[in-house]
Amino acid sequence: MTTSTDVRPAPLRWPKLSLARIVAVFLKELVQLKRDRLTFAMMIGVPIMQLVLFGYAINADPKHLPTAVVAHDQSPLVRSIVRAAENTQYFRVVAVPSEAEAERLIAAGEVQFAFVFPADFSQRLLRGERPPLVVLADATDPAATGSAVAAAAQLPQLALAHDLKGALAHLRPDPAPFEVRVHRRYNPEGLTNYNVVPGLMGVILTMTLVMMTAMAMTRERERGALENLLATPVRPGEVMVGKIAPYVVIGFVQVTIVYAAARLLFDVPMAGSLLLLAAAVLPFIIATLSAGFTFSTIARSQMQSMRMTMF
Repeated sequence: MTTSTDVRPAPLRWPKLSLARIVAVFLKELVQLKRDRLTFAMMIGVPIMQLVLFGYAINADPKHLPTAVVAHDQSPLVRSIVRAAENTQYFRVVAVPSEAEAERLIAAGEVQFAFVFPADFSQRLLRGERPPLVVLADATDPAATGSAVAAAAQLPQLALAHDLKGALAHLRPDPAPFEVRVHRRYNPEGLTNYNVVPGLMGVILTMTLVMMTAMAMTRERERGALENLLATPVRPGEVMVGKIAPYVVIGFVQVTIVYAAARLLFDVPMAGSLLLLAAAVLPFIIATLSAGFTFSTIARSQMQSMRMTMF
């Protein structure tokens, strides 16, 4: 007669954690972090830099935008409207003699808005004819000018509240005593593609070229290929130029891709010279590659070079 024994697996037991061993590993990591001072500095510096950039530099609601005022009518009512526009904090007024000069300043990027008051503005306003205040706006960046345009649209209801009293009080009720006509230059439809897509050209070049150069140079130094190259009759300056030159070509290939995508996919118009664009992009590419080359001389490993390019 045979008997079967019931064999049961032993219950799993979690190993006991030793506080002394945890403290030892913790101290070891602190020592290693102390030796890698570059990584520790970036851990502290990157949050501070991002805080400063997002807190101060990145502003989705810009104020005090330069604004040209063409006042063919120098009446007190016009001055009240101009003062009300300044009080919104969106406009910084600069007087110009003619509408042509205002158009030139907008085209040159020296002002972002222009207020044009016709010569009979006050007379037509007092007769209740609701004269137009023409606002010329540089709409290449709709996100930056949207709030200012909305503030200008509120001027008919607010600007003359202290002037239309007594015998002129009948001009205060709706409709407003005058109207604002906004003429958007360079981007009348208010499409953000016209601003975002060209701006991505600089972002893509900065992100890719700096990282590619820094990683490539650091990788060659880790493998010993750079020392072998310097042992040849090639001089260090020639090595640097020879290393950067291929990435200049890559940068122009990226520019071509971005430009083709902007034209074919997003219908972004090109109203300038392609040769001038290439001439302007070249020093930007060289400066970006030089930054990556500089990071590669400081970093001790590819991981450090990647972190420095992100910084």
